[in-house]
Amino acid sequence: MTYCVGLLLDEGIVLLSDTRTNAGLDNIATYRKMFTFEEPGERVITILTAGSLSVTQTTLARLNDEIRDPNADETSSIMKAPTMLKVAEMIGAMLARVRAEVDEKLSMAQGASASLIVAGQRAGGEMRLFLIYPEGNFIEATEDTPFLQIGEHKYGKPILDRVVKRSTSLAEAQKAVLLSMDSTLRSNLSVGMPLDLAVIRKDDCRVSERRRIEAGDEQFRAMSEAWSRALRDGFSQIAL
Repeated sequence: MTYCVGLLLDEGIVLLSDTRTNAGLDNIATYRKMFTFEEPGERVITILTAGSLSVTQTTLARLNDEIRDPNADETSSIMKAPTMLKVAEMIGAMLARVRAEVDEKLSMAQGASASLIVAGQRAGGEMRLFLIYPEGNFIEATEDTPFLQIGEHKYGKPILDRVVKRSTSLAEAQKAVLLSMDSTLRSNLSVGMPLDLAVIRKDDCRVSERRRIEAGDEQFRAMSEAWSRALRDGFSQIAL
């Protein structure tokens, strides 16, 4: 399984994904789930993936093929699309087509499913953040709900509900998504390190910061331990 989260804030976008995938307890592997397409200063698109690897990898491969096609235009390449809304529509349509093709090759009991988070900005446009469902339809992050999650999202949602607002700073947002991931790592063995973290500052139109967090990372471990202590201290101070 996996856990990916994206935050749309006044200052920019923060994205985090794990890298674990498994097909049973004895078949665990690491695969990157964060993919970036960019023309620095002009356009940046980052995609987070969850679900069937056969669906997500084929979807990404075909999106790349369309980008490299010398005859690509704004109707076929996400790097030429006029808006981020059009990008989401194109990626959703590709995901739905690939999923339908894979489903045809599998029995109904083994139907493939995948979902994506798509984030980015083009020069002159607004930052936008979408969650694309397996069927190709999507929802968008809003002022009231400035974050989107895919995969094993339930363990990491409470902290986001409590602390994340559109006005949250990028530094605080990075702390929030990392603690959200820490809660998920502790509660679900199907989510695992290393982690990929990316920050897209407003109007940079590129990935402004990128970090791979490996197992044993001292900064992440210290944050996790501090969060555990804070929770224990808070719990002990609450009276019945």
